[in-house]
Amino acid sequence: MNTFIETIKYFFLITAELTLLFLGISTIVALILMYLPQEKIKNWMAAKGIFGNFIGALFGALTPFCACSTVPMTLGFLEIGIPFGAVMSFVIASPLLNPIILAMLFALMGFKIAVIYFIIVFGAAIIFGVILEKTGCEKLVKKVRIKGECQTSNEIPQDFKEKLRLSFRKAWGDYYSILGYLLVGVGIGAMIYGYLPQDIVIKYAGPGNPFAIPAAAIIGIPLYIRAETAIPIGLSLMQKGMSVGAVIALIIGGAGMAIPEMSMLAGIFRKKLVAAIVIVIFFTAVIGGYIFNSI
Repeated sequence: MNTFIETIKYFFLITAELTLLFLGISTIVALILMYLPQEKIKNWMAAKGIFGNFIGALFGALTPFCACSTVPMTLGFLEIGIPFGAVMSFVIASPLLNPIILAMLFALMGFKIAVIYFIIVFGAAIIFGVILEKTGCEKLVKKVRIKGECQTSNEIPQDFKEKLRLSFRKAWGDYYSILGYLLVGVGIGAMIYGYLPQDIVIKYAGPGNPFAIPAAAIIGIPLYIRAETAIPIGLSLMQKGMSVGAVIALIIGGAGMAIPEMSMLAGIFRKKLVAAIVIVIFFTAVIGGYIFNSI
């Protein structure tokens, strides 16, 4: 009974913490994006060389887009002539780096883990964006246009209070759309916290098992767990003895391979390029995991 009570307490505490965090950060980000000169960002991404990749990865990190917005924006970038490498850096960074993920990592796992995670994934987005462009993957883009109802309004109110109200309304809509994933993640995490024997976790996924990291990355890729689901689960597994590297590999593998996004990417990219993105995410997860364990 004591274990059950502790499990319930854990569930409600983490849910409340993540709810406040998500709504607060999402509102701030939506408000900031209203002031960002997006045309200038597109011009910076159009710059030749690694600077364009840097801006692409940075824009992907700043924008908490879902697949419904990320994929049409990707196609839009390509249609207006943004260099392929910069667009790929945006595609890689967008699902793995956004203020919500970083805030959740900071709140639940600490500042150091959040900073190192950002550096690893941001660097990987730039490097792999350059590699995909240099290896000629641009020819694997299909000549298509995406049609649908994913477009968002570009009308931005002038009054600050109205901007704030609109930002919170968008944050609430985003929160409602991921609430199910969040509750599943926290629920699984609470069960792990309350009932999973610590000895089992240490034996199979602890720091002493060098194969735990690639295994976690492989499990995460087809499993498809959004970051909002994976991070609470990872926190519980860390508390039970799972190595931080394996947890990070699981988060990157799962969050980076969002099934809706990959399905939509298959509509604008050929299979070889989609497979290349999967491989990029896998290597990012594995390399990142080993770096975390070595620090």
